[in-house]
Amino acid sequence: MMNYQNEPHGVFFLIDNKSFYASVEAVARGWNPLKISLVVMSEASNTNGGLVLATSPEAKKRYHLQANVSRAREVPQDPQLAVVPPRMNLYIKRNLQINDIFRRFVANEDLMPYSIDESILDLTHSWQLFGKSPRDVAVRIQKTVRRELGLYTTVGIGDNPVQAKLALDLYAKHDTDLIGEIHYSTVPEKIWPVNHLTDVWGIAHRTADHLNRLGIHNMYELAHVDPYELKGEMGLMGQQLYAMAWGIDRSQLNKRRGPKNASLGNSQVLPRDYVKQKEIETVIKEVGEQVASRLRHHHKQAGCVSLGIGFSYAASEADGRGGFHQEMRIAPTDQNGEIVAALIRLFRNNWDGQTVRNVAVYTSRLCASTGLQLNFFEPAQAQIKRAKTDHVVDAIRDRFGFTRLVYASSLQKGGTAIERASLVGGHNGGNAYE
Repeated sequence: MMNYQNEPHGVFFLIDNKSFYASVEAVARGWNPLKISLVVMSEASNTNGGLVLATSPEAKKRYHLQANVSRAREVPQDPQLAVVPPRMNLYIKRNLQINDIFRRFVANEDLMPYSIDESILDLTHSWQLFGKSPRDVAVRIQKTVRRELGLYTTVGIGDNPVQAKLALDLYAKHDTDLIGEIHYSTVPEKIWPVNHLTDVWGIAHRTADHLNRLGIHNMYELAHVDPYELKGEMGLMGQQLYAMAWGIDRSQLNKRRGPKNASLGNSQVLPRDYVKQKEIETVIKEVGEQVASRLRHHHKQAGCVSLGIGFSYAASEADGRGGFHQEMRIAPTDQNGEIVAALIRLFRNNWDGQTVRNVAVYTSRLCASTGLQLNFFEPAQAQIKRAKTDHVVDAIRDRFGFTRLVYASSLQKGGTAIERASLVGGHNGGNAYE
């Protein structure tokens, strides 16, 4: 057995808002989230026919629908099934309200929102103020959220964050009390019996296949493999997987780490297959200008731009690859024209007529924007005017909204900037005032 004496021992909760989007919509309509059949469906124009973004537990059980997998054509026309559009602004508002409730139980530095529907709480120093045991505190938090917002929450409890996450996914979501626990003392009975590696957070199918080739098919075998051989085969990932199999996590919640290499970017799933070069380049230009605007808002310049193009399913099958990703160094800049010109050059050098479904633009090698670097190939006044124009456009959009001033290219066929201006996270923002 592992000697856990020197491992960090704390009290950590990982709290998930059960079927979050669907539950918020159910409560807004006065329905019980656990008893109503409800589906949140994205707009057809954004996802080529509509995608199921969320399902209530009852809808999932009755109609076997899966979030972010099932399409509109798979949703039955049943009067007992409510199908509603997303309202991302409302979900963000509820998320903020839920985390404000969590702050009644932990200091701000001991709370880390993990996603829009999950948060990690370090109650090591505060749980005794609210109950006789961590489980009592979990029940109190659940009741508070349920009473004030009408939402159900599931809670994973552990001696460290990874134990809390595994307790949430493997046990809390299937327990009648919606609470699960894993501790160092219960690792052999709680983690090792898991026979399907993909049931465990952080192990996707490709990682599971890699482990299978090494003779590892379940969590028990992962915990009892030679850790040095696993590291030699999989590097740092192998170390992390081995530690997880033993329930070990040495991360400190109150010591937040930023990215080693900062970057700014945006990506977009296109509403349909794009075949024409002019339409594809219109979207690349729109996304590139959006990224350049973000650079200016952060007072940064980029010394490197990268373009990712994702092919459609049929094009991927024919080409043998899912797309391409290329980058190039440029003189540090935050100007629309220079960034877009580099992106178009990357696209024309690497695209060979494939059908496109995804566009991603990222900038890196960021530095502070302290001035404008002039060149000798055009008048200085023209360069200064172009830079000022970008900033004026930013200011107008900030004050009056993006759609009040758009480039004519966005009005052409294939342009998506105007439609996406009203979206939040790629979906309908809706009304947050509920």
